Formats: sequence, structure tokens, C-alpha cells
Amino acid sequence: MEIFKYKKPLSLMDKSKRFGLLSIVLLVLSLGLILTKGFNLGVDFAGGTLIQVKYEGEAPIKKVREAISVDKAYEGASVTFFGSHEEIVIRTKMSSQVLGEDVGKKMNELLKKTGTLEVRRVDMIGAKVGSELREKGLMAMIIAIIGILLYVSFRFEWRFAIASVMALLHDVTIAMGMIVLFNVEVNLDILAALLTILGYSLNDTIIVFDRIREGIRTIKNPDLENIIDESVTRTLSRTTLTSLTTFFVVLTLFVFGGEIIHGFAFTLLVGVVVGTYSSIFVASPILMWLGFSVSGFREKEAVKLKREKEKEKMRAMYENGTI
Repeated sequence: MEIFKYKKPLSLMDKSKRFGLLSIVLLVLSLGLILTKGFNLGVDFAGGTLIQVKYEGEAPIKKVREAISVDKAYEGASVTFFGSHEEIVIRTKMSSQVLGEDVGKKMNELLKKTGTLEVRRVDMIGAKVGSELREKGLMAMIIAIIGILLYVSFRFEWRFAIASVMALLHDVTIAMGMIVLFNVEVNLDILAALLTILGYSLNDTIIVFDRIREGIRTIKNPDLENIIDESVTRTLSRTTLTSLTTFFVVLTLFVFGGEIIHGFAFTLLVGVVVGTYSSIFVASPILMWLGFSVSGFREKEAVKLKREKEKEKMRAMYENGTI
């Protein structure tokens, strides 16, 4: 299915400097937010206590906030709906030592005047466990990026690998900046969303790079900028269809999925938009700026093809008994 029908390639690389400037501005703003405001770490990473409460009927969330505010141990605690309007989650960064051993019993006493309720779950995570989760989460992202670098280097060429990894870092940094800007609570779900963005963005970039590599082999024009323009133009319909389909699915999760996956869906929404943008306007120009040589690539391909033909010839001679 072709959305965009063209008679000649779009001049996308002519605008690469403008898009590069836009990306730099977004990266600087994102890094500024991360370094100045910082992440709103959830219980998973900061440690603390999570209490899930179910009511018979709609949970009176305002009354709940008022009821727990009388206890200093729950000062600054967040109260949000969980999946439905009958269930809520109370998150506090206080440890079990501060709250006491029987948190469920204490919560029943604090909320007894707010309605008929049941404390369904109490999760406590110590600061040490939260620190370990942060370290392991960061390690997971580093290992993923190194694995991507090695994979793309093996499948394409080292300049393709650097361009793809820089595009991935661009996407993740901007996504983290948006998380900080909108004060999204960072937990294991958000980490999963960031890793998903890495995979989604890489998939888009690899498809564009595949078409560029094919264009280098088949397009007679030796100018890399023209090859990239034609190759990206050919993938534009596919990229648009895939991105729009993914975007609307994630948007549905964001709107109707409830509080439980709100942060996850929001992060993916940002990732889909930024990942699609970077595969065209970040990864491809970086490949050009790194000085990729079309003639050098074609020479290597010719040598490789010659070797394969020589091997086939030797194999045929061996099978025919001539050697």
C-alpha cells in the first residue's frame, strides 16, 4: 500500500541541518530537565511502601487523602486510582521501620470512616533493594545498546552502527526528558517502556538502513545524499503506516488503559513519535556526516562478490573432478 506516490525523490537531506538543530535543542532541554529537576522515582527504585485498597463502590479519594494526612508517616504520600474507580493505591517513600510492622491494620484504622474497604496488598521495598534495581535497570540498557552496536556492525558497517546507536540515545534521552517534564513516576514499567523504545526505534532504523544499502548497490548515482533521499522516500509509506498503527494502539492504551499502565503508555507514545522521526532525520544524516564512502563500499562489495564467484568455481571444479 502506497500512501505517498512520488515521481522523484524527496529532498530530505537538504533539511538535515535544520532537523539536526532541532534534535540538539530537544536533547539539551531534556538533559537540562534530567539534571535540574530529576526523576520522580517510584517505590521500585527509591524504596518505600505501596498499599492497594479496594472499596465497595467508588473510592472517595479526597477523603482518603485527608484521612492519611493526619499521620506524619504518610506525609507526602500519593493516592491514585488503580485499574478502576473502586481501587486505589497509596504510595509512600517511608520504610517499613517508620510505618511499623502491621501496615494493613494501621491503614484500616486510618480509613475506617471513609467507607467499607479491604487492604488487598502491601508491598515494601527497602532503599538497598531500590538501589539494586536502579543499577540493574541501567545495566540492562547499557547491555542492550552494546548488543545493538555489535549486531549492526556485523550486519552492516561500523558507521551504520554508530549512527543507529546515536539515534537510539537521542530517542531515549528525549523520552526521559518528557518523563521528567510531566512528572511521570519512574518504576519498572517505565524501564520496560524505555527498552521497548530501543527495540522499536532500532527496527525502524534497520529497515531504512537496509533500503539505503540496497540503494548503494543498485542506484547508479554515486552521491550518498541522493541515495539516502531516494531510499528513505521509498520507505516513507511503510514507515508512516507502521508508526500510525502503533501510535493509535498505544494511544488507546493511554486513554482507556487506566492508571496502572498510564506511565508505560505515555512513554511509548513519546518513543513512537521520536523513534520514527530519528530513523529518518537523525540516523541517516549521521551516516552521511560520518563520511560513509559509496565508492569504498562498492569496491568492498565487488571484492566480496569476486571471492564468492571464485569459491563457486573451485567447488564446481572439485565436483566435476577437474581438481
